[in-house]
Amino acid sequence: MISIKIAAESPEDAVVRQALDVLHRGGIVAYPTDTLYGLAVDPRDETAVARLFEAKGREDGMAIPLIASSVEQALAAAEMTSTELALARRFWPGPLTIVASAKVSLARGVLGGRSTVAIRVPSHPVACAIAAAFGFCITATSANKSGEAAASRPDEISDTLAAHIDLVLDAGPVTGGLPSTIVEIAATGPRLVRPGAVPWERVLESLE
Repeated sequence: MISIKIAAESPEDAVVRQALDVLHRGGIVAYPTDTLYGLAVDPRDETAVARLFEAKGREDGMAIPLIASSVEQALAAAEMTSTELALARRFWPGPLTIVASAKVSLARGVLGGRSTVAIRVPSHPVACAIAAAFGFCITATSANKSGEAAASRPDEISDTLAAHIDLVLDAGPVTGGLPSTIVEIAATGPRLVRPGAVPWERVLESLE
């Protein structure tokens, strides 16, 4: 595993290019988001996604969330209704993940056997810079083995997981705390999939 320092507020282009090289080769990159450190692979690459599952010890059938650099990039991976788009424009960039219909370009492993994908735009310059430069969404599962505590700084990534990671982008500690809130607009109305950093009440108020 290689670890490289990267400026949290103004990520260097040369370092971002190193991350892109790893992603294009089917590798795994650990990177900072506005909540925790995440693990990025190309969500269209079945082999890379399988490698990510193996690294985390994650069970098949568990979907993997994505991050995008913008609403427009998110729409390359997901079909969003007017209500979902309204939520996206209200809370992005930020820690609200929206479950929407997935586009066929995504690897089946990312979807966990479903027809939907969980996606958001984070408010962290490094995460957005990687997705923007990559030209497509990247995976955003937390940088920890399944069942372990998530990492809010690179030195919290366990040795057993680090052995599977090709590159760590070290921007120092991130906010940590609660993960993103996950919501779904079901046929019966909005549904809270996972509580998190955005209070459910704020989500409901935005839809009134």
